[in-house]
Amino acid sequence: MKKTTPKLAVKDFYIGQKHLVIMSGPCVIESEAHTLKAAEALQKIFMPFKNVRLIFKSSYDKANRTSVHSFRGPGLEEGLRILQKVREQTGLAVVTDVHSPQEAVAASQVCEIIQIPAFLCRQTDLVVAAGKTGAIVNIKKGQFMAPWDMKNVVDKLHSTGNQKVILTDRGASFGYNNLVSDMRAIPIMQQMGVPVCFDATHSVQLPGGQGHASGGQREFIPVLAKAAVAVGVDCLFIESHPDPQQAKSDAASVMHFKDLPKLLKLLEPMYQLVRQDLDE
Repeated sequence: MKKTTPKLAVKDFYIGQKHLVIMSGPCVIESEAHTLKAAEALQKIFMPFKNVRLIFKSSYDKANRTSVHSFRGPGLEEGLRILQKVREQTGLAVVTDVHSPQEAVAASQVCEIIQIPAFLCRQTDLVVAAGKTGAIVNIKKGQFMAPWDMKNVVDKLHSTGNQKVILTDRGASFGYNNLVSDMRAIPIMQQMGVPVCFDATHSVQLPGGQGHASGGQREFIPVLAKAAVAVGVDCLFIESHPDPQQAKSDAASVMHFKDLPKLLKLLEPMYQLVRQDLDE
């Protein structure tokens, strides 16, 4: 199956080209100090890897938490203020989730990439509003959708005239409280003419597996990340945290900062090898 990824520029690099691009950061903004410290720490972790580029990810609101008592984040206004500070202090590109047309407009004024969560990928008003902002739009494939069904979602966004689309696979529902990753989804969605990302952290979740919260199998993050790169994915999504046990969201499925260098050391040459084969 021939790969047809277009160039998609983010700041001074491209997704799907020479550099392996990874979206990473704490799942939710826990505080201004925590977020700024995390962004600076990640920047230092990624710096030695010359062919890897970091996009900082964190959410101002986790609107689909399992329990009403779960921490959701600081909210739109305060969260975007903090993400703007991350951009100013680190120079990193930033991605964050949006949940409504109004949020899409506000977030696009701060973030290079706005992200539509998997459960909202079929919400036409949200997808169209995100497209109209002119920002890069990362749409996560719903756990309930086949990869080929995402063509309709891409068409909705393209109808706005915005061609800057990324599709992200994050597993498919497999019975109760479980997900499975079908790597065929990556080349299938690439045939739609858009870069495809693989979310290696949400794919190891066990949705609702703890009753009051989602569980996860963190040990399989490297396994799935390596598999996605081997298949020819254009970028990766790997949420990370300096102390996962204390994380206020997705504690069971975020990667520890200390484990990132070992994984990056494997992924960097692997991506280059696969990219060389695809370009021939």
